[in-house]
Amino acid sequence: MSTARTRLPEGRYGRSSDERADRTLKIVGAVLGTLLLGLVGWFGYHYVAQNEISAELISFDAGEDAVRVHLEVHKDAGVAGYCTVRSQAENGAEVGRADFRFDGDATRIDKVVTLRTTSPGTTAELLGCHAD
Repeated sequence: MSTARTRLPEGRYGRSSDERADRTLKIVGAVLGTLLLGLVGWFGYHYVAQNEISAELISFDAGEDAVRVHLEVHKDAGVAGYCTVRSQAENGAEVGRADFRFDGDATRIDKVVTLRTTSPGTTAELLGCHAD
């Protein structure tokens, strides 16, 4: 003997609770996705558009008590700012850190700066640049 399965007539009693839950989840997911996309866009815009000074470490020459660092700085005309450079010893300890100021109307500055160290440095690292 088989058991007959009965179903409700289509469209007679409205949507099932599963269909309502699916629709609610889709709406909530779309709203949260839109908010996340807007937040990522906002942070990306402020990171790119508001950073008025940037630099690249071209080369460095390590000595006994100083490291000579060749920096190429790009900035907006008339913007003043500084770049932070550090040097580490062979064992990884930081032996020097300094901020170097860049201002004036030039938009591209190619400069060699000297970073004094407490002991021989083996690296030079550009930590970042900030506009005033």
